[in-house]
Amino acid sequence: MALRTKHTAAPLNIFTIMSALAKKEQAYNLSQGLPDYPVAPELGEFLKEAVTNGYNQYAPMPGLVELREQIAVYFNRIYHSDYCHANNITITPGATYGLFTAFATILEQGDEVIYLEPAFDCYLPAIEINGGIPVCVRLDAARNFEIDWQKIKDAVTSKTKVILINTPHNPTGTVWSKNDWDTLADLISDKNIYVVSDEVYNTILFDGQQHIPGYLQERLRNRVISVYSFGKMYHITGWKVGFCIAAEHITNAFRSIHQYLTFSVNTPAQYALARYLELHRPDDEASVFLQKKRDLLIRGLSGSKFKLNGTTKGSYFQLFDYSALSDLPDIAFAQWLATRHKVATIPLSAFYKTPPGISQVRFSFAKEDAVIKAATDILAGL
Repeated sequence: MALRTKHTAAPLNIFTIMSALAKKEQAYNLSQGLPDYPVAPELGEFLKEAVTNGYNQYAPMPGLVELREQIAVYFNRIYHSDYCHANNITITPGATYGLFTAFATILEQGDEVIYLEPAFDCYLPAIEINGGIPVCVRLDAARNFEIDWQKIKDAVTSKTKVILINTPHNPTGTVWSKNDWDTLADLISDKNIYVVSDEVYNTILFDGQQHIPGYLQERLRNRVISVYSFGKMYHITGWKVGFCIAAEHITNAFRSIHQYLTFSVNTPAQYALARYLELHRPDDEASVFLQKKRDLLIRGLSGSKFKLNGTTKGSYFQLFDYSALSDLPDIAFAQWLATRHKVATIPLSAFYKTPPGISQVRFSFAKEDAVIKAATDILAGL
């Protein structure tokens, strides 16, 4: 008896496809957001310390209290607030899990979820598997993917249960302003609508941009779940540790689902992260480090046939328009680039349910400088 697919997304996502193609072709892999440089050595030492000190069994369901308390201290410091505490933070096995569990917590069958395209590909399956109906609002590529608030307002119906946002945004690199948050609060102030806020790139912002957390918006505080990722914060994507911050009544409902999905998260990793947070590394460390890599990528392609489509303000991705180089559809172009010229990228159509036919690709600059330089030397010569 055949099993029914419970979502409408692609059976195999483009990130898996392009990374496999990059490996097969021995191409420079600027596709998946997969850092290829070493992590902080202290993290490895603390991981060993955790095992030696006996942190090898189940952690408490919400997460090690030491880690939750250190997150609270860190976030309260960088966002000048006293809102965070151990009781409104839940440790998760990655941010994708946090998003899925947020939808499982909020959605009933047939509830509508407004999301903004281009959108990360895990969003639609997470919505649909949990009984939700995705409602797409497109960001305008011709206007550097600015939000059209009238379109969002028009998309709201009596069935709308969640508005899903992502700041800093993958793949466009746009960053929400205080005005954006205030506009959203005005829009849903008299409605029973929650906000799921994907903020995994919160520590990676450029050119003086500041991240504004969803959970700190006073008028939205009782209806927001903010989702974060240590994988992005500390370049440790393989550790798969994230966390969610929400008001206590939302946190309690979230944990009631979480306890039956995974119950607990890798204990040694939690210990190591708690110890690492105690070191008080510079708050802008990731931003400074990655802005240099972003600028290296942009300089390497200046004067080439790849045209910059707005400089990314956050995340570790940059979009480029390739229409001056080729009239191929973006998936075919990405495959051609990887097989013929040994540079792997991600076609922008991967971030749309129904692609609009934009000739753009996404490059990741979370790579060693030598890799960025070698790849851009190839691309600039096309």
